Amino acid sequence: MNLNSPWRTSELDAVRELAAKFCATELAPHRERFAQQHHVDRALWQRAGDLGLLCMSIPVEYGGGGGTFAHEAVLLEEQARIADSSWGAGLHSGIVAHYVLQYAQEELKQRWLPKMASGELIGAIAMTEPGTGSDLQNITTRAVAEGDDYVISGSKTFITNGQQADLVIVVAKTDPNHGASGISLIVVEADRPGFRRGHVLNKIGQHGQDTSELFFDAVRVPKSHLLGETEGQGFIQLMTQLPQERLIVAVGAVAAMETALQHTLRYTHEREAFGRNLFSFQNTKFTLAEAATETRIARVFLDHCICLHLHGKLDVQTVAMAKWWTTEHAMTVIDNCLQLHGGYGYMNDYPISRLWVDQRVQKIYAGTNEIMKEIIARSL
Repeated sequence: MNLNSPWRTSELDAVRELAAKFCATELAPHRERFAQQHHVDRALWQRAGDLGLLCMSIPVEYGGGGGTFAHEAVLLEEQARIADSSWGAGLHSGIVAHYVLQYAQEELKQRWLPKMASGELIGAIAMTEPGTGSDLQNITTRAVAEGDDYVISGSKTFITNGQQADLVIVVAKTDPNHGASGISLIVVEADRPGFRRGHVLNKIGQHGQDTSELFFDAVRVPKSHLLGETEGQGFIQLMTQLPQERLIVAVGAVAAMETALQHTLRYTHEREAFGRNLFSFQNTKFTLAEAATETRIARVFLDHCICLHLHGKLDVQTVAMAKWWTTEHAMTVIDNCLQLHGGYGYMNDYPISRLWVDQRVQKIYAGTNEIMKEIIARSL
């Protein structure tokens, strides 16, 4: 764990202590059960809410903790340090709640956000479709205005919190004749007729996360559920909020690197081969020296980005750099650390194996790393 992050405060240290204890008692002991059932327990959300660990960066007048992104980052780091990928709290608190906070009507903020903070409502955001991937401008999910309602039809895939979500922010076309300017964000409550969940998707990792397909069969919602004052603002809203989502990914990547390095240092000092511990071999020392350096660089860059974000100065290109660089190097570091574990690194009993398989998707979601390079190149 880095002890010198410039955004660290005594208050955040107390939050970290609480978060670490929560992760150690409520997540780590249930890892295998969550993986088998493909979701965390519903009660876990409410226990987190009772402790004030949900929506920590949402203002107190809406039931949140009144904190900043740094509070969310602390919880994300502690979750990564126990190699948990099951609980979708980062998306719930750091992403979905902020779309509601920034763009929903006041009455809906008052209705939804306190229940998101308590764990009574779980949030998800439905962007990706089976045929579009990162190409959001060509989504086919439609929201047709009929009287005082929108009627939403379409399907989404790879949706985090998909099985448990009570509120789903749906990216839909309100004007199919336009590209980005025809996209809107509309909140759908999961108890609406016509809303269906598919099976939990069979992934190579993150088995405890309820990533799902979602189906909208003429789902009718009030026009007041539109995020923003007018239709067609969805793409701008996504571009405004995606930097925080990408920073969340970077936080998890760096914490995973640090965790992998800690586990591997411990393992190589304890494990013996040919009469001496593994760390004494030059290849081991050189590999870990490289890993430690890459991890330190990643931490410094991440801390810089968090400080920029806390002051409202994190730009789209810089966070794209952070998302791309940290997730690419996390896979390199974790893969090399797994190699130093030998055959044990391939066993599910060892944390390094879970870190390796769960980390791979970080290069894909929140915009693939190829998209990140496109974004970076535009500023050159």
